[in-house]
Amino acid sequence: MNKVGLIRLLSKKRNLSHKKAETIINTVFATMTDALIDDERIEIRGFGSFTIKDYGSYSGRNPKTGAKVMVPPKKLPFFKVGKELKKRIMNQEDL
Repeated sequence: MNKVGLIRLLSKKRNLSHKKAETIINTVFATMTDALIDDERIEIRGFGSFTIKDYGSYSGRNPKTGAKVMVPPKKLPFFKVGKELKKRIMNQEDL
């Protein structure tokens, strides 16, 4: 599923106009993005949590030339699946 599919599904399930559903989805994603930028943790019970992980710098290697390069520190978003979602997905495999 992608963003457009999510908008269509919300519009259909809640009998909303496409524009209204799009506004809701965009607001949710923008709010989550802003929270992560502010180093806040997002937890959606039964689904999972989003955090920002800090990665330190390290010495890497250019695969093309073999030369050593310093990789700068970075921050990346990280998603950890919740227990309920994990359990539901695992039970689907048994069917």
